[in-house]
Amino acid sequence: MEYREIPHSDLRVSLIGLGTMTWGEQNTEGEGHEQMDYALEQGVNFFDTAEMYPVPPMAETCHETERIIGTWFAARKNREKVILATKVVGPGPHVTHVREGTRHNRENIMKAVEGSLERLQTDYIDLYQLHWPDRPVPLFGTRDYSPPKSDETVPIGETLTVLKELVDSGKVRYIGLSNETPWGAMKFLHLAETLGLPRVVTIQNSYNLLNRTFDSGLSEICHEEGIRSLPYSPLAFGRLSGKYRNGAKPTGARLSIWERFARYNGPNSDAAIEEYARIADEAGLDLAQMSLAWINQRHHVASNLIGATTMDQLRANITSAGIRLPGEVRKAIDTVHHRFPNPCP
Repeated sequence: MEYREIPHSDLRVSLIGLGTMTWGEQNTEGEGHEQMDYALEQGVNFFDTAEMYPVPPMAETCHETERIIGTWFAARKNREKVILATKVVGPGPHVTHVREGTRHNRENIMKAVEGSLERLQTDYIDLYQLHWPDRPVPLFGTRDYSPPKSDETVPIGETLTVLKELVDSGKVRYIGLSNETPWGAMKFLHLAETLGLPRVVTIQNSYNLLNRTFDSGLSEICHEEGIRSLPYSPLAFGRLSGKYRNGAKPTGARLSIWERFARYNGPNSDAAIEEYARIADEAGLDLAQMSLAWINQRHHVASNLIGATTMDQLRANITSAGIRLPGEVRKAIDTVHHRFPNPCP
């Protein structure tokens, strides 16, 4: 396993990170423990979760993923072997069951941290991330920005001040962003520098062959400012595994169970997937492993956050860490991207 350093921190994370959002819904507690055991054996030292997981968010299962990780830590006595990341939700009607208040102010963030620490059975979080901004931005497949209709947004400086309290207390080691925009990332960096507040070190956005919008602005920020990305949905909810090709709906698969997950069904997505599958076939590669290996070789990536519901999927995904795509394959991928740019942002 390759390990990458995250600038402005002492974090050295595995190239493959373990995503956890199926545990407690599609996966049982025992299956989650099995995945963590295997991932750690293979050198995966970075686990990513969130207070609202599993997904889809529901009151009946809310917080289950963090609880499952906590029981694993308690049973294995190995907290120090894992770099643990979790997230605090932002405002939105779909997460009112998570906590009564979800704006990024002191009261809500403090409640969120204490809840996460208790469920995870730990006294510190290595990387604490804002799951999405406390302001209206294009999220989860929407394309266009609309100005806020009210002044309810919590100022970024206020949020950073709260996060500084957590860092100073030792409950949080480093902070990161998720589902953030270039303006937001630069604003966080500017306020941290000018006000002496904690510097964000990572950004976790969707990034895959169907959604390369990160490359339009955030990729440059990562390079110039020393931030590293933690791509989520690297297989576009499994679409880039090929299992949904030709209209297939495999039993038990995420997109077969929940029709609400239509983010990666955008115009031209099927055509793009077929082209990527052709490239993989001609190169003698598995489509899923090619899609993951492409991300692994991007300059801004620290850890590629894979997710799996079966052990076979987990084994194959972790194996992608050892695959290097030749130049002609990367060039062919870019050619398809130019034909079908970001069909699923």
